[in-house]
Amino acid sequence: MQRHSIAAFAGLALVAALATGSAGADDSKPDEGFAKRLFAGNLAQDKSYACFVRVYDPEHLARHPLQKVSAMKLLITAEKAEDKPGRSYSFRMGVKFTKRPGNFDSSGECNQITAEVIAEDKAQLGCAVDCDGGGISVELTKENKTTLVRLDRIRIWRNNKPEEEGLDLSGGADDRIFRLDRASLNQCKTLVTDRKELAAMRTLKK
Repeated sequence: MQRHSIAAFAGLALVAALATGSAGADDSKPDEGFAKRLFAGNLAQDKSYACFVRVYDPEHLARHPLQKVSAMKLLITAEKAEDKPGRSYSFRMGVKFTKRPGNFDSSGECNQITAEVIAEDKAQLGCAVDCDGGGISVELTKENKTTLVRLDRIRIWRNNKPEEEGLDLSGGADDRIFRLDRASLNQCKTLVTDRKELAAMRTLKK
């Protein structure tokens, strides 16, 4: 069920610029180089996936007592765009909290932020949630093995209950930047509910 679409959100300056067009990707140039880095070269004809995960251990949480998030998963999807060169991107994010039971998730669409706006070695995606639901930026680090997920505010829902109102995850002192490690697609399968898509993911190189 697609509940999100690309939208501007406040708080992240780069993403706000993206929404206005000043930071949008150049539609005339394919972004295959960025896609190969993001998906570690595992680009499929139809859809490509990249999974990034972090489970925070007790030592980390003790050093960051204000951190509300105990675990985060991020699944980035790319597919060939029908009306322009390059690829269209989307994201799905799963969150667990230190003091709130249950699994929570969010999703939306993304655009690439071009090198003219940021340093050449720090290509990013600006991702947004529909209906003023905030969003995230996703920065791929130089070694291509980790991402930095930055957020000011994002709307999330209890897993498999999109009919609920949801709640906001705000970037506080210890919840504004999350460093996630590249992981096998199997670790992100809980973010996918469509059986056909799960089957397609299993055929890809892990």
